[in-house]
Amino acid sequence: MLVDIYPRFHARFSSLPLFGPVVEDFVVWLHGAGYTRSLIQHRVRALSRVDARLRRRGVRRLEALSRDKLLALAPRDSQNDVYLAAVIRSLALFLDERDMFAPSTPTRSQALVREYRGYLDQVRGLAKTTMTHHASLISELLAFLEYDTKPRVLRRLAIQHIDAFVAMISSRVCRESLQHVVAQVRSFLRFLVGRGEIVDGLQREIDTPRVYRGERLPRSLPWKTVESFLAAIDRSTPMGRRDYAMFLLITTYGLRTSEVAALRLDDIEWRAGRLRVPRPKTKTPIVLPLTKEVGAAIAAYLRRDRPDLPYREVFLRVRAPAGVLKPTALTEAFQAWTRRGHFPIPYQGPHCLRHSLAIHLLRRGTSIKAIGDLLGHRSSEATCVYLRLAVDDLRDAALEVPAEVGL
Repeated sequence: MLVDIYPRFHARFSSLPLFGPVVEDFVVWLHGAGYTRSLIQHRVRALSRVDARLRRRGVRRLEALSRDKLLALAPRDSQNDVYLAAVIRSLALFLDERDMFAPSTPTRSQALVREYRGYLDQVRGLAKTTMTHHASLISELLAFLEYDTKPRVLRRLAIQHIDAFVAMISSRVCRESLQHVVAQVRSFLRFLVGRGEIVDGLQREIDTPRVYRGERLPRSLPWKTVESFLAAIDRSTPMGRRDYAMFLLITTYGLRTSEVAALRLDDIEWRAGRLRVPRPKTKTPIVLPLTKEVGAAIAAYLRRDRPDLPYREVFLRVRAPAGVLKPTALTEAFQAWTRRGHFPIPYQGPHCLRHSLAIHLLRRGTSIKAIGDLLGHRSSEATCVYLRLAVDDLRDAALEVPAEVGL
């Protein structure tokens, strides 16, 4: 396939000292992942630069290349060198799939974070995604403390260091998120206490931001805005038909982005007219009636646009590399259609559509219990928060003040 991409200059790339023996497989992999001819050409051309830079850094054999060494070549801002950043991302995926990276010696921070992940898994029994959030934050904390170059810093760890780190994080997150940050730092400090790295008590000195129950209203949009948002999605394109089906699922059933991304072909019972949605939070699936509109939108996407790939997830990537969607892809799609339609939506993610459905159903007379079951709430208390947005209904329920009562 390399010869088809570069009929005259293919030998230039197949003779590269490091990547020459695998460049043909790399091109085949790129084609199978859905990359266009021009995108493959850009990556193959940039491969020469990666090869030369790695050799200048002392890498003489591909078997000696570690993932860290490859990623170290990527520009800090991908926009500074788009093609170099793109080929490094693709190479990392390609070599990962073939288990061709040489094992790299972990740094002090990486080794400690790896042990901490084991503690979170075996002792605390946390979910994989939760462990990933913990590991990411603690890696940032250790970098802040310069643990790799100052391994004794943990012995001298004081509340001033923790407060400085929390203050740095607070500049980019809200108070609710900062509460999670403090909780994760406390968990890590308890882990260090158990290892004898620090003395007990430091974890209890960290102050947490005050968040008051019910202080913020749910993120809700007027239902006409929701309908206008759906109508503005361009269903003449494969991406538009896919996105319309995904957002219609949210506005019809109140699904979370993770639930839409995880929806599988086996979850749709076409003949019975039912939709089976796994609910990770409640650990029990919910069976919903498959409406004609939702069924038609999903069928249109499956028949015309879904790539023919060996995945059971309903919604797949439109752009290369081919594969399943992550929940963050729905957020990016929501932001893109919001910008394109010039909607005055102040929220960054599609979770507001879920809140909007709850208010819409409440105003149509649906019971709190039914709304909670649909949204997958564990208790009615979580659903009752939407009552605060039903201002008109609350106003109708208010008792009249007797005329003789003075103020």
